[in-house]
Amino acid sequence: MSDLKMKEAALIYLDRSGGLQKFIDHCKYYNDSKQSYAVYRFNILINPSDVVELDAELGNHILHHPLKAAQVFQSVCFIAVKTLSLIGQLQTETQINIVLKLTHLPPLPSYSLNFCEFPLDYTSQRFYMIQGIVIAMTTVTKYTQGARFLCSDEACPLSKGFQYIRVHVPGATESATIRNDFVCNLCSSSLQEDRKFRVLGDKQIVEIITAKALHAFQGYSNNQPFRFQSLTIFLRDELVNKMNIGDEYKIIGIPTCVKTLQTSVCIEANSITFCNPKVPSGISDNFRCLLSLTSSSCWKFTAILANIFASHIIPPGTYNFLKLCLLMSLVQTRDCNKELEDCLDILIITSDTLLVDRLLNYSVNLVPRGIRHPVSTEIFPTLSRNNYGTGAVSIQAGSALLAKGGICFIGDLASYKKDKLEQLQSVMESRSITVYIPGKKFGDDVDQQTTFPIQCSFWSFVDMDSSSRKNIQKTNTLIGQMDCSLIPANLVEAFGLLINCNESSPCHSFLPTVQHTLKKAIDPEGLLYLASKQFTTEDFEKLLAFAKNLNVEFSLEAERMIHGYYLASRRIRTDSICGSKLSASALKYLYHCILCCSKCSISI
Repeated sequence: MSDLKMKEAALIYLDRSGGLQKFIDHCKYYNDSKQSYAVYRFNILINPSDVVELDAELGNHILHHPLKAAQVFQSVCFIAVKTLSLIGQLQTETQINIVLKLTHLPPLPSYSLNFCEFPLDYTSQRFYMIQGIVIAMTTVTKYTQGARFLCSDEACPLSKGFQYIRVHVPGATESATIRNDFVCNLCSSSLQEDRKFRVLGDKQIVEIITAKALHAFQGYSNNQPFRFQSLTIFLRDELVNKMNIGDEYKIIGIPTCVKTLQTSVCIEANSITFCNPKVPSGISDNFRCLLSLTSSSCWKFTAILANIFASHIIPPGTYNFLKLCLLMSLVQTRDCNKELEDCLDILIITSDTLLVDRLLNYSVNLVPRGIRHPVSTEIFPTLSRNNYGTGAVSIQAGSALLAKGGICFIGDLASYKKDKLEQLQSVMESRSITVYIPGKKFGDDVDQQTTFPIQCSFWSFVDMDSSSRKNIQKTNTLIGQMDCSLIPANLVEAFGLLINCNESSPCHSFLPTVQHTLKKAIDPEGLLYLASKQFTTEDFEKLLAFAKNLNVEFSLEAERMIHGYYLASRRIRTDSICGSKLSASALKYLYHCILCCSKCSISI
């Protein structure tokens, strides 16, 4: 009686939700098709809240026993097909493969799977919700969605018909669906697959990490050790190619333990949703007060920001030009998809790499997707063999794709080899990278290639006093010019901003920096300046999160000024006698610098 009640509730839900009409339309497609099918696959969209309100027992089955719930809907759909004569070729109930697609899960802790906590529950075979950032994915391969088996004894009545149908269930491997050791329940003879009825589907394997794991790529340190581990997601059929490397998603799926080349916990995805970041409502009271006090000028607020920025790392009033440029680059970041031309790359020429490195590392931590590139890894995507024996190629993200919408701090530019610098230059110019997949190397007949957009800003510096630099004969340079002979000129040109922070620069103040360093050595956690107490790191994080989501437009006067710059620079660059080496891309970055400064000068 309980099963009958649930079947009745399932039918009522299908009728009320419109799922029954969609099922009938899909059946019409199968019935009109000239192809013979052993398995008829149907996706049924389920809203758990509506089902629980209609019938609590059926809702409980969907949430906690999804395989049994699928059997209930399978029986209802089979009866509907036979009653309404929807598919003439259908013979048995096992030929119907029902996949329940959930719209959401209850917002309760017991339905969220935290893969920072162990052990993971993979024995209950129920739905969980998990959220993470894609760090790797494979190419698309095939798997067996369903198959028909027949008894090998021709005298057996089960040597015909569709009595033995096997379909894929969450967590099952290929060998669980297709094997040669199945036997007939009637005569115990071996079963043989009828290959012409095998149904294939698409499969893709994705690896995700929790957003908290990005702390490992930010130089993050709070004196507390932590660990993180990627989790494998299996995407099948309509979910294939629905995820992008570097994006964050909410995934509803069933945890399983897969034993192939290695034993690990995986998630069989049921549905995926792109995570839209929360837009902050405003800035801190301290910054709001400062903004009101400086409202008489459109530049005072920005100037004070640059002056007090990163007072935990360097004393206020030092490196103001560099800090202003970092703020401009930070407000150009995005928490979601952004226009490629909004990136603002920075290259710093300095003789004090330790201080600059600390400043850049501090700044990177102010945005959610600030990545400090580890020297032992690759900046751009790489290829490897996946660990699940599918024969697919796994594309690993690299630091640039992980920093999507943020900052990728790649350290000292002079530490990279020539081929890496050439690759970096090509990526910065095109804002994309193409990964070539050789077919022969990875067991495929044809070569493939995949192009990824690079949606982050690159930060780097060059050590003017490096050992390799000292062996180079310095050329004579005019006052105010920089000697950049250590780095290829085309690569320097690819950066949007080139900043001189050597000891002769007026932005470098020697004595305050020394005093700051000595005081920090005595009291590392102490707040040395009033600005550090009034404007905390958290305040700057809120400010940047708010400012980068502002929509800034040029006034008519600003457009005229940029147009004048363009005409003047074109006249200078085309002068054959007194022509300047000013590049055409300089105006593009001038345009974005004015936009960035406008965002730093917040108007509320």
